[in-house]
Amino acid sequence: MTPETVSSLFSCPVGVGVTDPRLPQTPVYPQEGAAIVRAIPKRRNEFLAGRQAARIALSAIGGPSVALPSGTDRLPHWPDGFAGSITHCDDLCLAVATPHTRAVGIDVEPATALPRDLWDAILLPEEQNAIADTPDPGLTAKLIFSAKEAAYKAQYPISRVLYGFHDMHLTLGAGRFQAMFRSAAGPFQPGDCIQGRVYIDSRHIVTAAQLA
Repeated sequence: MTPETVSSLFSCPVGVGVTDPRLPQTPVYPQEGAAIVRAIPKRRNEFLAGRQAARIALSAIGGPSVALPSGTDRLPHWPDGFAGSITHCDDLCLAVATPHTRAVGIDVEPATALPRDLWDAILLPEEQNAIADTPDPGLTAKLIFSAKEAAYKAQYPISRVLYGFHDMHLTLGAGRFQAMFRSAAGPFQPGDCIQGRVYIDSRHIVTAAQLA
């Protein structure tokens, strides 16, 4: 996964960081290590790889190299004037940062089918109907899951509202998606939409959303 591939998913300039959470990681700032004192080694590496990717992303867009401690909601504190998002799966960690938009969200998932027993918890009935005749419904279901994650990450810094997968309706297009709010969330009203883009290769699904 290249930074250029990830940045192409956004309509505004973004910095991108790519790291490998399987590699040993060393805390750079004590403020960050406090969040993972009791974490198992795998979770610790993922967290630190995410912070490393975030600083790479900030540097790439002209931002400062600073500590990114977690808040009470476990989100990183980005520098003033910057929006950002971090995601990881077992073998890849991505981060994006930008001063050019209000909020961004990014999600990476393995390019594998979403287990059928999870569909009802994540997909609305109309979403399930829409993918029934696609060539690979399980993979498309995973794509919808990922896109909802990216859209949620984009809206949360603005709304500070926790909501479920059924609170957003996802429509897929060619390399794109639209996530429509089904219930109010802070300033967002039912019918409001978040636009996003999609990248899929043989190993990963990456979805990205932004709010101007």
